[in-house]
Amino acid sequence: MAVAERQKSSSDMKLFSLCPFWQSATTTTTTTTTSSSSSSTQNLNSHGNSNRFVDVPNSRPAAKTVSSVARSLLPPRRRLRLDPANTLYFPYEPGKQVRSAIRLKNTSRSHVAFKFQTTAPKSCFMRPPGGTLAPGESIIATVFKFVEQPENNEKLPLDQKSKDKFKIMSLKVKAGIDYVPELFEEQREQVTVERILRVVFLDAQRPSPALEKLKCQLDEAEAAVEARKKPPPDTGPRVVGEGLVIDEWKERREKYLARQQVEAVDSV
Repeated sequence: MAVAERQKSSSDMKLFSLCPFWQSATTTTTTTTTSSSSSSTQNLNSHGNSNRFVDVPNSRPAAKTVSSVARSLLPPRRRLRLDPANTLYFPYEPGKQVRSAIRLKNTSRSHVAFKFQTTAPKSCFMRPPGGTLAPGESIIATVFKFVEQPENNEKLPLDQKSKDKFKIMSLKVKAGIDYVPELFEEQREQVTVERILRVVFLDAQRPSPALEKLKCQLDEAEAAVEARKKPPPDTGPRVVGEGLVIDEWKERREKYLARQQVEAVDSV
């Protein structure tokens, strides 16, 4: 029985030696598998090294990646409430500079910086172009736009949309920080695009609710600008004439001395 097994093994070896391409194929397959396994290990190590450079100590790369993807899929959290919400209305007056207005209110629990951007900086500008709002604070921004004459004196249809757009961005900031436009560049990852507003022209000769609301907002914005121009109330001493300061205690003392002189004269 053992002799038969040895003969079978010897015949198998001869058959294997007579077909060298089997050996070559087997060797190639083994080499490919080893190379693939080595490549996979290198890729895994490389992936691990790339995550290692992320400035998040003691974090799990997989969980961080999933969290980042989840945050990117969620809608951005709004910090400002806009009125109007999606549109900037302008009266249509060709060849003139017209105005629009929009109210911004901070609805978050922190201070928020805001900034305007436009696709037509040569014909549009904002007042103010940016600023900071405390929690619950609101402001009416005024937008100025020059309306060009239509080609061939064509009449613009009512509620005509313009190609110009405005973008309002917000950024959470600390209380008391001075607003500078560079804040939005320095903290670009924390910036939220609140809205992209379309420009819509209204017939200036035809009354409409949108036009009446725009006029009220413009009046309110002008009143706020005039109020900011007024000097703060003077709580110091009163000034009469040039360089004469009336001090209350000095005035009382002078009256007291005058009474003393009158009493001295009467006694004589």
